[in-house]
Amino acid sequence: MSSHGQTRRLTAVDIANRKGGEPIVSLTAYHAHTARLVDRHADFMLVGDSLGMVMHGLESTVPVTVEMMILHGQAVVRGSERALVVVDLPFGSYEAEPAEAFRTASRVMKETGCGAIKLEGGRHIAPTIRYLTDRGVPVLAHIGLTPQAVNTMGGYKVQGRDESKWADLEADAAAVAEAGAFGVVLEGLVEPLAARITQQISIPTIGIGASSACDGQILVLEDMLGLSPRVPKFVKTYGRLGDAIDSALSDYAQEVRARTFPAPEYVYGMPKKVASNE
Repeated sequence: MSSHGQTRRLTAVDIANRKGGEPIVSLTAYHAHTARLVDRHADFMLVGDSLGMVMHGLESTVPVTVEMMILHGQAVVRGSERALVVVDLPFGSYEAEPAEAFRTASRVMKETGCGAIKLEGGRHIAPTIRYLTDRGVPVLAHIGLTPQAVNTMGGYKVQGRDESKWADLEADAAAVAEAGAFGVVLEGLVEPLAARITQQISIPTIGIGASSACDGQILVLEDMLGLSPRVPKFVKTYGRLGDAIDSALSDYAQEVRARTFPAPEYVYGMPKKVASNE
């Protein structure tokens, strides 16, 4: 608690200090409602560019804009008070040069109030990570299956099944750690490689389709709550909200059509007249 009795929001430094300690809990969040719920349980919330698919019905994360990230980032920050909020930099907003990345990152942090940004890439993006961290921008890195590169990867493919490619992925992890990232998301990596990278680098690894040996885990909230129609193998469904919502909507529609809703207790009547004494 702060000296004013308010909850202190976790920072990138707090997350970095959890390396090898208590596992880090993370989920995505895209609006204030769910951010308020997730805030009670998660150490950090990611406003991921997955919002393009989850919230906007896009085919991939590639069309997501900076403005979309800012809009959802503002909502998540407003809806939370404890968890660190990390916002993705979307495709095309940081890759050209480090100075471009800093302009985008500083705008996102100023306009949302988030505590860190995330960007995808390994060795090739390490100089950008160093440029940002040297200028006060905390960076969460992301290697392995990187959705923004889906068009060059040829789809959402598990990484590391060819053991001869392990050295490249290990080098990516080492490069982002050396560049100053406070943590790194390992997505879609074969389990032994994710566990090995976690042992090799000095910053926390956050697994998604990786290994229980990672320093933390992240899932897309709508996936684990049973709201998404299709989910990857690595998603455990902890709730069946899709079914519950469908049932509630069916009941509502049925009652409206039967004119049983709104019942008397849900409408406003006229006030009763006070009897005159005259």
